[in-house]
Amino acid sequence: MKIAVGISGGVDSSVAAWLLKKEGHDVIGIWMNLFGDELLALDAENVSKYLDIPFYKVDLKAEYNKIVVSYIQSEYSAGKTPNPCVICNRGVKFGLFLDKALASGADFDYFATGHFSQIEYNKNTERYNLKKGYSEGKDQAYFLSMLSQKQLGKILFPLGGKTKPEVRKIAQEAGLFTFDKSESQDLCSGDYRDFIIDTKGPGNFINSEGIKLGDHKGIENYTLGQRRGLGVSSNTEPYYVTGINPEKNEVILGYDNDLLNRGMIVIDCNWISIEKPVFPLKVDAKIRYRDTGAPAILTENTCNSIRVDFDKERRAVTPGQIAVFYDEDIVVGAGIIEKGF
Repeated sequence: MKIAVGISGGVDSSVAAWLLKKEGHDVIGIWMNLFGDELLALDAENVSKYLDIPFYKVDLKAEYNKIVVSYIQSEYSAGKTPNPCVICNRGVKFGLFLDKALASGADFDYFATGHFSQIEYNKNTERYNLKKGYSEGKDQAYFLSMLSQKQLGKILFPLGGKTKPEVRKIAQEAGLFTFDKSESQDLCSGDYRDFIIDTKGPGNFINSEGIKLGDHKGIENYTLGQRRGLGVSSNTEPYYVTGINPEKNEVILGYDNDLLNRGMIVIDCNWISIEKPVFPLKVDAKIRYRDTGAPAILTENTCNSIRVDFDKERRAVTPGQIAVFYDEDIVVGAGIIEKGF
């Protein structure tokens, strides 16, 4: 098979390419240029040279700005906390990136990356299932949860059945210079907060009763559950950000208990293991990447949104974040959190 591997210059992608070549596939390396980081490009090219595979660079700076940066800016301006990696994966990394790679002359049948995730085809449902990888603490299926069936059908994840220590050992034994990098660089590595624009300026910190508590530096600098960097103190217990009102340019402060939610509303859902849900549907729901997940029941809210009721209260359900629904290690689907309640 002809397989293109997204080479980032990190240990994960280099091992993915090495494994595929060892299996006898016709492998090429492709690096995605989003920020013009030539040091990463050099590492990616050196990995390809060591593996003796063709290497291509694909420039996507303009497309990244149009799709991802504009999304980041609009979400923060609306008082939300976005997850750019999920949007980048869907629209850029596994979308325009492949189109441009083919247009540049690269010839391949499948695209592989160093993600710790798995894809399996279910003959009964005739759908591609996206599953968690084996590596503990690296559920990268979360970041891939908005991919379509068409995209999943053309993707390979060679590291899905391996752990991070196993990958490092393979890299060292293979003589890859990336084996001791502290952490693999993502294909779209960079600090997305550099793109935030302060559109509304300073405003008021208020409590739930509307009483002013101080001045904030711009709503783009705050997210639900935030405690540090507020510059406002309470005489009883610490303040947390419990809400953001973009229309009034206000940041609402409260206490830890004010962050508890019984459920949430999720919009723009993408279903993976199922064509469409049959409600009520029991799942394990993650409300952010580092979340371990917890039991919840999905029901239809409107034709464009679903209601999620937790078995137990969850803390700081944050608008703009991605909610991912699981059946054990299989991703059922995902959507964007509109609000908690």
